[in-house]
Amino acid sequence: QVQMVESGGGSVQAGGSLTLSCVTSGINIARSCMGWFRQAPGKEREGVAAIGTLGSTGYVDSVKGRFTISKDRARNTLYLQMNSLKPEDTAMYYCAARIASYCDPDFSKQNYMYWGQGTQVTVAS
Repeated sequence: QVQMVESGGGSVQAGGSLTLSCVTSGINIARSCMGWFRQAPGKEREGVAAIGTLGSTGYVDSVKGRFTISKDRARNTLYLQMNSLKPEDTAMYYCAARIASYCDPDFSKQNYMYWGQGTQVTVAS
């Protein structure tokens, strides 16, 4: 059984930082496509950052230079370091994964099989 549990969300002032974690079980993240998605009220869920099986990363334009996705194979954990946060980053953040022998960073939510329950990030102006 695959489980993905996010943590690290919270409320911060604009310009602040947060680090999200996604602890996984039941999958080998070294052989998984993984990503972070977010969904604000009334909006579609969008891909924010993604990491391929070989560690290549990709980011949506709005977070480039501010967010960093990484994974720790020993801890089976996915991270999202978020710096210089803006009010428009306010959303529920979800980690996602799908098993793959090889993949490049993938921002298509329909391609992901496993999802966490989400962690709320609120950025005050």
